[in-house]
Amino acid sequence: MNIKGELYKKCLTYIENRLETINTAISEIQESLTSETKSSAGDKHETSRAMLQIEREKIGNQFAETQKLKHTLSKIKITKASNAVTLGSIVYTTQNNYFVSISIGELKINDLTFYAVSLNTPIGKLLLSKRIGDEIVFRNEKFEVTDII
Repeated sequence: MNIKGELYKKCLTYIENRLETINTAISEIQESLTSETKSSAGDKHETSRAMLQIEREKIGNQFAETQKLKHTLSKIKITKASNAVTLGSIVYTTQNNYFVSISIGELKINDLTFYAVSLNTPIGKLLLSKRIGDEIVFRNEKFEVTDII
């Protein structure tokens, strides 16, 4: 498998693991809500239910955000090459290597380190549409795009 395919697969695995964790949390909250209904009554009961409802809402928001990440990742065509940085590009620079996809941080392939960044991040916005030889200044450091895959 090529390097872009491996990076894509790591991002997809991250999303699948996150969705699994969220679904487990949703099930646990639902189970707690059900057991709360069967057990107590009064103010304590209402407070517990309200806290569980708030937690369920937070988890629901995390689920929606993760689904957005999955949708963004699905737009990447790993066989597509481009002369300019776009979604799905691997960008080699004199400073770091980037996989423009979703923001999940550091990924290692073989002995190389890549940073998976979204187009919505400050570095993603700077990289967008850059070409080989273009210079970028990020956090007061200047670096050059050396290759784009």
